[in-house]
Amino acid sequence: MTNHAWVKEFPAAITVCDSKGIILEMNDKAAESFQEQGGQKLIGTNLLECHPEDARLKLERLMKTRKLNVYTVEKHGARKLIYQSPWYDGGEYSGFVEISLVIPEQIPHIVRDG
Repeated sequence: MTNHAWVKEFPAAITVCDSKGIILEMNDKAAESFQEQGGQKLIGTNLLECHPEDARLKLERLMKTRKLNVYTVEKHGARKLIYQSPWYDGGEYSGFVEISLVIPEQIPHIVRDG
């Protein structure tokens, strides 16, 4: 059996929802990031209800099309990489994972051609 305990304290916020948007898991960083909205108490609620209409519509579209969504954002002076991806269990679509990671202002870009 694989131990996934490392995810709990990983320094990126990780939130997992099912195919209907119900939050299944949040690591410590995600719970901290959403503390004002309830933190760990958000598990079992629908993440679509936590977003304003424009963001909710975008999330609904992503979940319907099962498309990857990656972007950067600046919030409270911190730059973050947001990575939203569908996840699968045994090849069957099961929901979305969002990883939010604080990134430095300048990031080296390295090209490795083998």
